[in-house]
Amino acid sequence: MAPQDPSFSLGIEEEYLIVDAETFDLVEAPESLMKTCQDLLGKKVSPEFLKCQIEVGTGVCATIAEAREDLAGLRRTVKEICNTYGFEPIAVSTHPFADWDRQHFTDKERYRSLEKDLAAVARRMLICGMHVHVGIEDDDLRVDLMNQFSYFLPHLLALSTSSPFWEGRETGLHSYRLTVFDNLPRTGLPPPFQSFSEYRRSIETIIKADIIEDGTKIWWDLRPSARYPTLEARICDVSPRLDHAIAIAALTQSILRMLFTLRSENKRWRQYDRFLVEENRWRAQRYGVSRGLIDFGIGQIVPFENMLNELVELVKPHAEALGCFEEVTGVFDIIEQGTSSHRQVEVFHNAATNGADENDALKEVVRSLVEDFSRGL
Repeated sequence: MAPQDPSFSLGIEEEYLIVDAETFDLVEAPESLMKTCQDLLGKKVSPEFLKCQIEVGTGVCATIAEAREDLAGLRRTVKEICNTYGFEPIAVSTHPFADWDRQHFTDKERYRSLEKDLAAVARRMLICGMHVHVGIEDDDLRVDLMNQFSYFLPHLLALSTSSPFWEGRETGLHSYRLTVFDNLPRTGLPPPFQSFSEYRRSIETIIKADIIEDGTKIWWDLRPSARYPTLEARICDVSPRLDHAIAIAALTQSILRMLFTLRSENKRWRQYDRFLVEENRWRAQRYGVSRGLIDFGIGQIVPFENMLNELVELVKPHAEALGCFEEVTGVFDIIEQGTSSHRQVEVFHNAATNGADENDALKEVVRSLVEDFSRGL
């Protein structure tokens, strides 16, 4: 039996850090703040591993326009509530100068278990990400598209990079978040599977061994969601600007529709060796969009903008069919304006050039992230 056509529905999850509006250092969210958020937003908001974090997630959205409206409303509400406490939320994957060792984790069973199982590795998790769910209801189709989609994960990472600083130091990487996250088990590119049943057998093996309790503790860059009939892209840094988050989500949705259409025409995207895709993943992590990725077909590094132009052209008919082509073209604004990581480094060096000391220059970076959070709301 042929798989049903996917709905290509959307859900977007974002994790935010909460900072003091004057010092720009991290603060722990009071229980009353979280309660107010949950009273207004229900299950669309939840605490995260660390008390200085908050997570939001849209509902199931039929279109990218619906997802944008939902996510904008979540950002507005979180900001308004934080402001009543003298706080600001920022959508960034690492705080430019905070110390991870001074943070405290949320007292929930899931997080107590994580801290116990992963020890110091978990305690360093002062990082935030963005996850994009796309509705692919057929199990085997979901796994087949996961195998093919892995090729594009470095492209999405490069566009989203927002973590160039760690503990007050410029790291030289555009996504330092992955350096931290990859210390966890069950991370990185997903392994290839021949079927959903093969995937389930693998997961069940470690569940039965009492290593994990369910598939939510599989933290690959891309995974079949353990809770929803979706494929969940998890590789992205969180985007400070709403429009850029939506552009990346729209591109994710459009690539999946392109891959499904190829399959319906008895074609498929070539699956390259994991070793090669990991090299592009590293290049995206290290350089963002500035140094290009490897074009495996010709065996050369190609400027990222050239690869992006080709990708947008490939997905154009699919984005148009989904009603999200305008949003997809927002990726060119990321190239023009720079990814968040590029902009943060620029703010830091401009402030230093104008006489700010290192601490004040880092605070200027956070100030710019506070401003970015409200753009487009």
